[in-house]
Amino acid sequence: MNPLPLASNSFPSYHPLPFYFMQVTAGFPSPALDYTEKSLDLNEHLTPNPISTFFLRATTDVLKESGILAGDLLIVDRSLKPQSGDIVIAAIAGELCIRRFEKMDKKIILKTDENYNEPFFLTADDDIQIWGVVTAAIHSL
Repeated sequence: MNPLPLASNSFPSYHPLPFYFMQVTAGFPSPALDYTEKSLDLNEHLTPNPISTFFLRATTDVLKESGILAGDLLIVDRSLKPQSGDIVIAAIAGELCIRRFEKMDKKIILKTDENYNEPFFLTADDDIQIWGVVTAAIHSL
């Protein structure tokens, strides 16, 4: 199973949003602070490799302790080689799942957070493809 193809280099026009140089505190802001504004394009920060980036929605809480909740929008980069500790999207026997990638010596383990599924130890016989590395998760409050 291969990742869905990206649109043929046709990205919508991006509109940078205002970014204010101030920190948000629980107290009262000083009226003397200078709130300089500049533009912020989230694409620059969240998709450094737009050609190899795709989006998915998480449907499970198996990485809840890692900050990924069901319903989160996941940003996935196919150009990154998974490193130990990375969160990846993997196709296991044709089914997509989100797992933490761990490499110990020559063994590769795909696992969830502590209170969920048992780790999945990869062997040469397994039908598994790593689709990409999750670089960000966006969730609403």
